[in-house]
Amino acid sequence: MSQTHVLHRSLRQTPLVAASGQGVWIRDSAGRSYLDGSGGAAVSCLGHNHPDIQAAMHAQIDALAYAHTSFFTTEVAEQLADRLVADAPAGTSHAYFVSGGSEAVEAALKMARQYFVEIGQPQRRHIVARRQSYHGNTLGALAVGGNAWRRAQFAPLLIEVEHVSPCYAYRDQREGESAEQYGERLAQELEQTFERLGPDTVMAFVAEPVVGATSGAVTAVPGYFRRIRDVCDRHGVLLIADEVMCGMGRTGTLYAVEQEDIAPDLITIAKGLGGGYQPIGAVMAQQRIVDAMQQGSGFFQHGHTYLGHAIACAASLAVQNVIRRDNLLERVRVQGAGLAQRLEQALGEHPHVGDIRGRGLFMGVELVRDRTTKQTFDPALTLHARIKREAMARGLMVYPMGGTIDGRQGDHVLLAPPFIISDDELDQLTERLAGAIDAAIAQAGG
Repeated sequence: MSQTHVLHRSLRQTPLVAASGQGVWIRDSAGRSYLDGSGGAAVSCLGHNHPDIQAAMHAQIDALAYAHTSFFTTEVAEQLADRLVADAPAGTSHAYFVSGGSEAVEAALKMARQYFVEIGQPQRRHIVARRQSYHGNTLGALAVGGNAWRRAQFAPLLIEVEHVSPCYAYRDQREGESAEQYGERLAQELEQTFERLGPDTVMAFVAEPVVGATSGAVTAVPGYFRRIRDVCDRHGVLLIADEVMCGMGRTGTLYAVEQEDIAPDLITIAKGLGGGYQPIGAVMAQQRIVDAMQQGSGFFQHGHTYLGHAIACAASLAVQNVIRRDNLLERVRVQGAGLAQRLEQALGEHPHVGDIRGRGLFMGVELVRDRTTKQTFDPALTLHARIKREAMARGLMVYPMGGTIDGRQGDHVLLAPPFIISDDELDQLTERLAGAIDAAIAQAGG
């Protein structure tokens, strides 16, 4: 390929050219095929080139591509909101459509702040989140996130946010401590943080129900989120569930937080919402938050040019219809169990695999130099990058990351294949991943 004028993610190498896609496969311009074992970044829930999504997009393009939301709504936006609200946790009443996950988190933070201004509590300004989380790359979302590497050079630009411990049992649950005791310890830490900041000055606690890119499909211990919900309620703090990566069916329920038996005040969604067919995200809001704005100033003081974009809403509505029609949530649960079983068989006794975790078709594999001590590989080896290269050489796309533990130490691989993946393709994914891990560790002197 000739010299590129695209400012790519890496300025030292130009990526392969994606030429076509079909099902769980992407083909490059040289004719090589790659099994999409990560859905890109947990985006392509229905795979590539799905005829029903394409048809819905074409129909909307033929009717109307774009109308600004200061003048019009569209039928597809209304229908999509109806569908998402109908399936959402109790009390959820409205959807606010944006163009992606970072925008959704920014909107949720501003919605939380405006809510407290509207109800006469403008002193509430503090946000609390968790270390080793990721909430987006715009400045507000980056500030809330606990991804140390992504934050470091932009720290002078970020608002102050308090970060508490993640719920990361593999690393942080103490010897002899039950899961319940561990969850209670974390809830107490959150409560103490609220009290230290001033219990009537905290506006929101932000958390991913299943942590995605930063630490690799980390699920909370049972009961953790119920305790967190209780702490937030007692202090009048809004709970924002960031489901940008783990939501929209990825873990086996449409909203990941359904499995925690709580109703957040705000939920952010994106990625699988549109399945990659169009850029879209949303904030799902509880009725009382919308009522406060409606009865106060009468509007949400926020906005973007592409809010509720008609084609994006049409694509997302079609994705939701296919998920429901084809019973894909059940398929995620079945194929997710199949993926977990395959990973356990192939890697469960691997000397350098410390933990296999996740939920549904959202799985993480944490790599260690020593299983007994959980010692990590030297970060200078960039094991995660080696695994990505080796996987691509074997025709497999996965999502490896470094800094799993603290932003510097640790390596993991995130898996998030399309919901339509077959048993044979799960076999291929596992076999290719195991080969890539072995080759990368051998290179790194493991």
